[in-house]
Amino acid sequence: MVAAVLGATAACVPTYVEPQLDELHRADALLVLGGPGHERYTYGLDLALEGLAGNVVLSDPSGGSDKWLARLCGAQFAFALVCFDPDPATTAGEAKAFRDLATAGGWNSVIVVTFTPHVSRARYIIQRCFGGDVMMAASPADISTADWVWQSGYQTAGYVRSLFQPGC
Repeated sequence: MVAAVLGATAACVPTYVEPQLDELHRADALLVLGGPGHERYTYGLDLALEGLAGNVVLSDPSGGSDKWLARLCGAQFAFALVCFDPDPATTAGEAKAFRDLATAGGWNSVIVVTFTPHVSRARYIIQRCFGGDVMMAASPADISTADWVWQSGYQTAGYVRSLFQPGC
């Protein structure tokens, strides 16, 4: 039993604690996936302000109830900003919406911003929907030990669910 727990924990580290992040270069678009807190949104905007993308896409899975994000989506920037409410409000819903925006905009590359435990699963889902160059970036975040444990279970369940949702 102890060996199984240690084995599972060891398997989770490269997937959730130290996922593959990419060296970022200019992309057609920058997609910020929704989730708790606002760190990922400010980090994504900082990357866009550094000139890494001329199109920024923000997912708002709150359906507009997040007042901070609603104000952000109404602001003017030196780059094009698109905010959307994914349907469904999942990573798969975000990937489908981004695929449609990328097709309409002729985008062939994207920087995807999320938080560390979500990077691997998000990459898997985004790449199922978007055939272009995908670069993953993790926003800075303080994650407690309890949250790491919870995220390991949550992200694993998300991977399993995605196995039963073929295609995009």
